[in-house]
Amino acid sequence: MFKFSRLGARAAFKGLLSKAPPTIRSNKSYYTIFQNDCVKPSSCKLFSTTATEISLGENEETKKISVTFFNADGEQEIKVPVGMSMLEAAHENDIELEGACEGSLACSTCHVIVMDVEQYNKLEDPTDEENDMLDLAFGLTETSRLGCQVIAKPELDGLRLALPAATRNFAVDGYKPKPH
Repeated sequence: MFKFSRLGARAAFKGLLSKAPPTIRSNKSYYTIFQNDCVKPSSCKLFSTTATEISLGENEETKKISVTFFNADGEQEIKVPVGMSMLEAAHENDIELEGACEGSLACSTCHVIVMDVEQYNKLEDPTDEENDMLDLAFGLTETSRLGCQVIAKPELDGLRLALPAATRNFAVDGYKPKPH
């Protein structure tokens, strides 16, 4: 049932192993992990390095908000899962929002303009790092934010974002960015 790699188990439990290596017996109601240490199967917890929030019992629509992106070509309304950044949402829906640094706060190419002041006021205040990058953004306004820092939450349902006509990047004119 459980598998430990030799190297991983020995590295993770170095100094904890007795003379006998860890054993796991799946034919009993308890698993022996270390000598004299038993774990009941129902008490085992599994962990993941991926930050995922799962809500049981809610329907799919309550987990998403409506966001409208406006650019020179018109507008596009999309559904964005709660917890996702506007940069990720734009990339998943083929909206041309560059994000050259992939959301690491090292550029201003995912600059968006929140069109409603009420919605802007519902956002968390920008950090100093975000403000430093916004200072470099093309077409900065009072309601400008970086798309990588605007995270979907239920109170932002109906969010309207305008995309500036250009970004300050080293790419040649006409370059079409591709998400990674």
